[in-house]
Amino acid sequence: VQLQASGGGLVQPGGSLRLSCAASGSIFSINVMGWYRQAPGKERELVAHIVSGGTTNYGDSVKGRFTASRDNAKNTVYLQMNSLKPEDTAVYYCGAEVVSRSSSGSYYYTSKYWGQGTQVTVSS
Repeated sequence: VQLQASGGGLVQPGGSLRLSCAASGSIFSINVMGWYRQAPGKERELVAHIVSGGTTNYGDSVKGRFTASRDNAKNTVYLQMNSLKPEDTAVYYCGAEVVSRSSSGSYYYTSKYWGQGTQVTVSS
């Protein structure tokens, strides 16, 4: 399974960006898919993730500014980021917990995957 993220870049404070992440490969279903970020010198933190039932959880620092959405048919998750602040500067990682079927077809297994990360820089 591969996760391909796109959409990062440089934006001024108060601006907006939209990130996309598409999962491909041996996917039976996706339990959870979302975004995490890591700023220099800090631990990776939750930005937003969507569980298979549709519930979305957000990190406290982005509530009201960021909106996550998911296209199950395309195995893709999006992150609309509005009212960006300098403290949103980080590498944003797409993550997913994926259920796959074994090659023999006799069982299913769950694994976690990460995308390559995309840089978001908020600066004037």
